[in-house]
Amino acid sequence: MTPAEPTPWAYVDTSTLVKRYVREEGSLRALALLRRLRVLSSALLPIETLAALRRRRNTGDLSERDFAGILADVQRDRQRWELVELTQQVLARAEELLHAEGLRTLDALHIASALELERALGEKLPFLTSDVRQRTAAQRAGLQVVWVGAAPSS
Repeated sequence: MTPAEPTPWAYVDTSTLVKRYVREEGSLRALALLRRLRVLSSALLPIETLAALRRRRNTGDLSERDFAGILADVQRDRQRWELVELTQQVLARAEELLHAEGLRTLDALHIASALELERALGEKLPFLTSDVRQRTAAQRAGLQVVWVGAAPSS
């Protein structure tokens, strides 16, 4: 009997992780990917996820009961996430991306975190995103982007 292959890592942006908890376009794809991959992300992931879920609760997209259940799921799942610190290298790379790409701050921090992770590990990682602007910038930065958002319109 051969030992099981270790579960591969992927850098997961908040836009994709939220699809694990809230049904929206791309949720089925996100669920399938997150079953096969281990989550690597920025230390910002839990905070950004909570903010996204609170926005949905505040707009009525989530009931108070659903919100509480999702928070419990997030807390349970969070034990398996590997989170990357916001080091000086990550912050400097994010600043470069902001100048070059005109990104939103959190998108730049996620891309910079993924790039620094790849540099430290010496290997390419899938970068899962559901954010169009982030996808474009991540591709230009050389990340191996896996699109988990809505299908492109024809």
